[in-house]
Amino acid sequence: MKARNAVLTLVVLLFGLTVCFASNPTLGTWKLNEAKSKLSPGLPKNLTVVYTAAGENIKGVIDGVDGQGKPTHNEWTGKFDGKDYPVTGDPSSDTRAIKQIDDHNYELTIKKGGKLTMTGKAIISADGKSRTVTVRGANAGKMVESTSVYDKQ
Repeated sequence: MKARNAVLTLVVLLFGLTVCFASNPTLGTWKLNEAKSKLSPGLPKNLTVVYTAAGENIKGVIDGVDGQGKPTHNEWTGKFDGKDYPVTGDPSSDTRAIKQIDDHNYELTIKKGGKLTMTGKAIISADGKSRTVTVRGANAGKMVESTSVYDKQ
């Protein structure tokens, strides 16, 4: 009887987590729509961003190109709680913090060596089909701003 209750409890918990993450509009694959984006020359482009549930965390896998057009790949795993989490594979940052404002709005900060290098915001459309990410920061000593529009796949 105890084993049955334990299994039933586990099933209910897993179902609850699945429903929770399934309702998160951030999860999924996002592809850059260059025609709708306003990208600063020389900045890296994130061509594909994939967010998946990773236990209690969210995992972001980002593939793109750097300012010279060479392929890039970096990963981030953390929570949308505004705390710094490590980034791997990105020479321009070593931590990212994403803070969820509401279901469709997020703030982000990017740091290298503990110093803030970029800030931004992400907005997911009401229908969940597009995501706009605007970042501001320094690139080669100049302040830049870039807006990337992504379509959900």
